[in-house]
Amino acid sequence: MDRNVPGPSSSKKPKLSKKTPLKKYLTHDELEKLLYESDDDFDESYLVKDVDEESSGEEDVSQTENLGDDEDRACEESIDDMDTVEEGESSQSPQVICDEPAWSDTPDLLDIPFTKTNEFLWPFPGSKPIDIFNFLVDDTFYQKIVEETNAYAEDVLLEQGFLEYSRISRWKPVTIEELKIFFSLILHTGTIHLPRLKDYWKTDRLFNIPSFRDSMGRDRFFLILRCLHFSKNPTKNEPKPEDRLFKIRPLIHYFNNKINDTYYPTQNLSIDESMMLYRGRLSFRQYIPNKRHKYGIKFYMLTEPDGLILKFLIYTGNLADAGGKGHAANVVLHLLEGKLDQGHCVFMDNYYNSFTLSRQLLERKTHTTGTLRIDRKYSPKSVKEAKLKKGETVAKYANNVMIGKWRDKRDVTYISTEFKNNLQTFFNKRGKEVSKPLPVLKYNNYMGGVDRQDQFMSYYPCRHKSLRWYKKVAIHVYQLLLLNSFFLYKKYVSPRATLYDFRLQIIAALLPEKPKETVNFPTHLLTQCPKDGKGKILRKRCASCSQRGVRKDTSLMCRICKVGLCLEPCFELYHQNMQN
Repeated sequence: MDRNVPGPSSSKKPKLSKKTPLKKYLTHDELEKLLYESDDDFDESYLVKDVDEESSGEEDVSQTENLGDDEDRACEESIDDMDTVEEGESSQSPQVICDEPAWSDTPDLLDIPFTKTNEFLWPFPGSKPIDIFNFLVDDTFYQKIVEETNAYAEDVLLEQGFLEYSRISRWKPVTIEELKIFFSLILHTGTIHLPRLKDYWKTDRLFNIPSFRDSMGRDRFFLILRCLHFSKNPTKNEPKPEDRLFKIRPLIHYFNNKINDTYYPTQNLSIDESMMLYRGRLSFRQYIPNKRHKYGIKFYMLTEPDGLILKFLIYTGNLADAGGKGHAANVVLHLLEGKLDQGHCVFMDNYYNSFTLSRQLLERKTHTTGTLRIDRKYSPKSVKEAKLKKGETVAKYANNVMIGKWRDKRDVTYISTEFKNNLQTFFNKRGKEVSKPLPVLKYNNYMGGVDRQDQFMSYYPCRHKSLRWYKKVAIHVYQLLLLNSFFLYKKYVSPRATLYDFRLQIIAALLPEKPKETVNFPTHLLTQCPKDGKGKILRKRCASCSQRGVRKDTSLMCRICKVGLCLEPCFELYHQNMQN
């Protein structure tokens, strides 16, 4: 067809001038010669390509959702995908293999031995739950929070001033022991569910829970909760930090470093996302419809199959740890830092997997297995176009990578550098004999680490509205540390332990054995208000009446508290509230 003649539905195109030479494209031989004759300082950055852009444009996500019968673990799709990640270069972006793989039916997978040992890296701290918990959550964890909380409280006092009736005016520096009590009460709110935090201190017979009142006063608890801080805020003259997680970054570093220095995992690992419920306004809040908590803050987690969390990242839209182009692959590489070149087997869903990433991890002596989006680049055309009946399977091999497809209720596409495409026969929960490809079977067995962690976290949630996002994340991280200590306790001490009993023993050990000292009422005596310069007795507003919304002046005041109080019943009511 003549390029200068317009088509039937298109506008006219200008004719090419005879003086304008046509663009000449380099042949393959000319391009190869040009590359060989170039300088040594040739910049190869053009080879870096976004792994997330490897799709051919066809979306066939539904093909990879189901891995077998209903009781099997289905692949969880991350609907938000990569289009929520801000553009930007990343130094960890994987290099794309330029040569098209030569797919064949001959298996060429590599056998990579596991060279490390699954072990607790220190002498085990003890046989009680509190021993392993205190080992994971040591005084350095509390000390950082104590320092930042006290510093923030001082800033609030300087900013607001010492108002006579404000709670912050009664601030006293928090200590490590007091902070342990505070967090143990937070954990106990997950055991006993009440709609509002202040209900735990009520003396009404419908609520009465002495463990809260005897351990810490209500006002003191809410004061610590208000001033709870984990990182220094920038001053007015300092620029705002680029790290969106700077308020919580010390706790993230503590968790990841502590687990890495304490325990080395088994050979099989899994990577998946977890959601922490949060429905407030937040720039990096995510929506994933197939998660238990659809709205919240997304955690990328590296776990063992039993649910023990080895490392996590928090998605912020432009993650400093792993953001920009190749986001999914960068998350994997960042989570696996310190675990590469050891012979680990990593199980991931189709949000992360690609031929390029599998090849890159294989070069670092790390196997990958999981579901695959069939439209990823370098997927074999014969597998993609294969029409299978139920129970049939097809697979191709190239560059030590296997990509296969199996027909169950729908097509399931998968990738593996460790397992061949052999059908395995077994009996399901209904006693029915079924067959599955070995990679799918292994994926179902080892991919449930994050799901198991989410399940345990859902039993005793410490969720309360109106908390700032970073305080919710801090409480969540504290719970993750407790959950990890439970998994380690089961592994090394008591395999039959239950999370319920383990939590209660932790809470009981952190709370003081003796109730806190009560207010000594005999020292709180009513006295007359001072006189003015003319000898007239001054009057003060009754603090107890003001709390009930009644304006009443009195000439009496508490000698210790220095507040105006009526004789009856305000004096007694006011000091009872102080005790609670």
